[in-house]
Amino acid sequence: MKEIVLKTTKLSKVYGSQVAVNNVDMTIRKGDIYGFIGKNGAGKTTLIRMIVGLIHKTSGDIEILGTTEGANINEARMMIGSIVETPTFYGSMTAKENLEVSRLVRGIAGKKEIDDVLELVGLKDTGKKKVKNFSLGMRQRLGIANALLGNPKILILDEPVNGLDPVSIVEIRELLKKINKERDITILISSHILGELSELATCYGIINNGNLIEEITAKELNEKCRQYIEVAVNDAKEAVVILEEKLGIIEYEVLSNNLIKIYSNLDKSGEINSILATNGIIVERIFLKGQNLEEYFLTKIGGVKNA
Repeated sequence: MKEIVLKTTKLSKVYGSQVAVNNVDMTIRKGDIYGFIGKNGAGKTTLIRMIVGLIHKTSGDIEILGTTEGANINEARMMIGSIVETPTFYGSMTAKENLEVSRLVRGIAGKKEIDDVLELVGLKDTGKKKVKNFSLGMRQRLGIANALLGNPKILILDEPVNGLDPVSIVEIRELLKKINKERDITILISSHILGELSELATCYGIINNGNLIEEITAKELNEKCRQYIEVAVNDAKEAVVILEEKLGIIEYEVLSNNLIKIYSNLDKSGEINSILATNGIIVERIFLKGQNLEEYFLTKIGGVKNA
């Protein structure tokens, strides 16, 4: 089992009579890319702001790199790089000048690290170009570079691809994979672009109305969302023999009531139907089933009306 680098226990935040985050137990392990999923207002940003120390918790505990509450928790937070909401920079300065200001304010030693992180995010050759002339994607990459100053062990990104064009989204995705792999940095990334998270995350946390309703690994999710052809026939035992002999289908599962789940040949439902019928099998119904991440998420939070 991998080491736990970030954990919350019954973490809550209450504003007056409004419960923004309710008794959240979150566990993030070393090396994970943790996809934090929730609709707008679900509590994602509030929870992140408590973790990085921007707001105080109402109750519960936060553990960062083995350090719990007390004076040392702020030292542990120094090992977190973060972008919470939209990163802001001095528009009249270059990328390098902005990072130098950030380095000095934060007391981070060594100028060489600035060149290293700018090269990592693809901004080393921007030269004297002012940040005010950067595209949104370039600004976001600069924000990631800033978060990487000080060589953090955890990177927390709140909606880092929000508003980006498709090309920039792919660039950020590949950059985060590279950071995770090459620098061995654990990443918590919140997003409502669920299809994009499915290309990146190794595990997920789903939050709704302030409650963390599920944590699930990408492997577990893929099993739950795996697509298949469901066939209802009059004789399942005979049907699978035909499917094996005629179409070479071996990835299937026979359920009760003469139901068959077929996990291959997903684009050949018509051919499957025809072969079975030709060989005397009555096909009562045949459907392609399975969910993607978005459909699974909507199911967990109770449907489209709540999304």
